[in-house]
Order: sequence, then C-alpha cells, then structure tokens
Amino acid sequence: MIIRNARPWGAEPADIVIEGGRIAEIRAHDASAPAGANDVDGRGRLLLPSFSDVHVHLDSSRIGLPFRPHTGAPGVWGMMLNDRNNWRNTDVPHAEIVAGTLEQMIARGTTRVRTYAQVDVDCKLEKFDSVLAAKERFRDHADVQIMTFPQAGILREPGTVEYLEESLKQGADVMGGIDPSQLDRDPVTHLDIVFGLAEKYQVEIDIHLHEPGALGVFSTELVLERTRALGMQGKVTMSHAYDLGSVSETVSRRLIEEFAELDIAMATVAPSTTGHLRLVDLVDAGVRVGLGEDGQRDYWSPYGNCDMLDRTWQLAFVNGFRRDDHIELALAVATMGGASIMSHASPRVAGVGDRPGLAAGDRADLVLVDGETPTSAVMDRGVDRTVIHDGRVVADGLEVVTL
Repeated sequence: MIIRNARPWGAEPADIVIEGGRIAEIRAHDASAPAGANDVDGRGRLLLPSFSDVHVHLDSSRIGLPFRPHTGAPGVWGMMLNDRNNWRNTDVPHAEIVAGTLEQMIARGTTRVRTYAQVDVDCKLEKFDSVLAAKERFRDHADVQIMTFPQAGILREPGTVEYLEESLKQGADVMGGIDPSQLDRDPVTHLDIVFGLAEKYQVEIDIHLHEPGALGVFSTELVLERTRALGMQGKVTMSHAYDLGSVSETVSRRLIEEFAELDIAMATVAPSTTGHLRLVDLVDAGVRVGLGEDGQRDYWSPYGNCDMLDRTWQLAFVNGFRRDDHIELALAVATMGGASIMSHASPRVAGVGDRPGLAAGDRADLVLVDGETPTSAVMDRGVDRTVIHDGRVVADGLEVVTL
C-alpha cells in the first residue's frame, strides 16, 4: 500500500510506502505515478502517527447515552459511589456502551489504548469482562491494554484483592493502584499488594495519584523506592500526579530526575491545575509521557468525546503553549508519547523538537487529518480523517471500516 500525497508532520508532499505493517519508504510525491488498488489518497492532508490514549476509563463511559446531570459528590470516594450507584441504570447493555466508545475512539484516530477496568466487590469482574469483550471485538483495529483497577481502593472492602488477582489470571495487562495514602490510608500494604501482584503475573504497574502536595510526594517516593528495590525500571507509570510540582522547584527537579533514572513514565489527562510537573521539563529529561482522555461523559464528569485531537488542544492550552514547536510537542506526546508507554519498541519523544513515528521502519499506525500545519490541525481539529493500523485502513470519514 502507498499513501500518496501526504505531508508527514507537515513537511512537503510525499508518497509513503507501507510493507508488512511498517513504513518501508518515504519519497517525494510523484503525481504522475499510477495508483494501485490498495493505495490511499492523502489529498495533501497531514500525516501523523495515530493517537495513543493511555489513560481512559472505557468501563465508566456514557458515550452514546442521553446526557444526564452530574450528581457526584466531591472526592474520589464520593465520585466512585456516584458511579457505583448509577452505572447499571441504563437500557443499553454495559458491554455495548464500552464497545461503542472504543469504536468512536478508533474512528477519530486512536489505535493504541490503555484502559482502566474497575474491579471491586460491587461490580466484581463485570466491567472487566465488558472491556475484555471490546478489546477482542476490535482486535484488528487497535491495540488495547487493560488495567485491572481498584477504583474503590484495595483495603477498604474485603475481597477486593481476590477479584484483582482473578482479573490478572484472565489476562489483565497492567496492575493498577490508587491514592495509597489518602484512600486506603495504608500506603505500605497497598503498594506491597500492587507490586506483589505485578511481580507474580509479570505485568506493568500504573499508580493513579490524586494526592495533594507533600502527601503525593510521599506516596511517590514509596513507589520510587519499590521500583528501585525490585528492579522494575521501565515498568511503572504514574497517572495524574496533579500536584507533584507544587511543593518546591527542588522537589520537582529531584522527582523528574528520579523518574528519568528509573524510567518511570507519566500519563496526563491535561488537567486544569497549576501544580503538575512541567511537560517540557519531563520530556527534555527523557521521561516517557503519554496523554489520555480519562472518563468520557461518565459519572465522574461530563467531559470527553473520544477525540484525542481535542485532548491534544487541551494539553497545549493548559500548558500555556503558543509556539509551534511546543504545540507540536503536545501532538508528539499524544501520539508516540503514549505509544512508548505501551511498548518500549516504540520510539519515545526525545525532546521538545523531536517528532518520532514517521520514519522508515516505524510501525504503520497513522492518521491523515486536514490542516495547513500540525499546529493548525490542533487548533481546528478537522474531521477529514483516515486511520491506519498495522498498515491497513481501519477507519475513514469518522466511520470504522469492517475488516
């Protein structure tokens, strides 16, 4: 397959040769060359790596359902109870909602997904099963990793650990943890369980951290300590971590250095907060950083629409980016930044000016989108998109293609 007349990262028009699911060659566009039956007409559109959503809660989505007023109480526990009390109250089967959300994400250009699946004594493995079914249904359209996630904590409700372990036996890809100090109030035991199960089943770890200031730093230091002691470099991600940059410049610099040393990745949802570690500093230090949409019009908030290009705009906006190279950095994080978290075989974003993912030998997970430049594409967020996964067109015109 050849993608004809496309502009990789906004460069001059090119023809991109795809062989065996990878980019084989990028050459100057030849308008006189005959098109093959499987070729794709780029029509002068931008060519980017496809999006990687590495922090999404497919299990709590309400995409496709009627809008409802937000009824959640403040705080993680209050929001969790709002979800618990309402997620079954729909005429649409849960598995269909999850699959429909994933379908819309793929249609808009996301072919790499790391999703949470809540596991607790209330839903047991119901949500996990729905996410697992969606992963299987769209296995040819996207790579999906499932994180078994103790949204209600690990220690507050007896029986939780057993359900978490069962989900790992059934194929969960990542072991999740959440607010070990603030929610479970026993960070040592919480992290012992998280790291212990991850070691036992040889999976990676993702710690969901909402804890403020010094408390968040304390929990993070415990994660750093275990990562170093257990030799789990490159296998841990910190998600959210809204407030790790709020204590002092010295603490921020030390944490970034330790994240880089231990290859601890970070997943952000572009929050409207000022205390987060600075994106430019993280990337320049060599930390793998990815982006996600978090919940999507769910019981936690009304935000999210399955479109990672929208969330890329938000990432640029909350970081105060105006320069083109910074806004393109947001695109690099939203595409290959997340890809490097899901697979170490994917090139990481090596600095502010690095634009990986579109070189000969790279995997052909790509998205064509209308726009004059990468920055204008982020600003305008056009809908003329063609999505390619493993060298095959999987969506076009915001519709998933049947394979």
